Amino acid sequence: MKTLLLAALCFGALTWAGTAGTAGASAGAVARAATRPVVVDVEGDKADGFTLHYADGSSLSPPTDSEAAAECSEYDTRLARVRCRVGVRTWYRDLGDLQRSLAWVRAHR
Repeated sequence: MKTLLLAALCFGALTWAGTAGTAGASAGAVARAATRPVVVDVEGDKADGFTLHYADGSSLSPPTDSEAAAECSEYDTRLARVRCRVGVRTWYRDLGDLQRSLAWVRAHR
């Protein structure tokens, strides 16, 4: 359960960091952007696990997709288990997209 919460927090940071600089962002959103970590590199894959590297030098290694999905079985209701599995698949799909996007940016500087 803790690993899913950690994965959800990381995904929220990734999503938020990607939208913080958009046009029309509130002054509060821009101010909060300075306090949130910015992902500068993603290594690995969903089977062996990803490692996220942040601009401040810190890193985070969420569990592999199979470990995270296995924790979904701990939920009480079927709907909660399905929702959890969909969230895990979406999280790892988005990490792969972010990894490819960062590679593309580096190749086209």
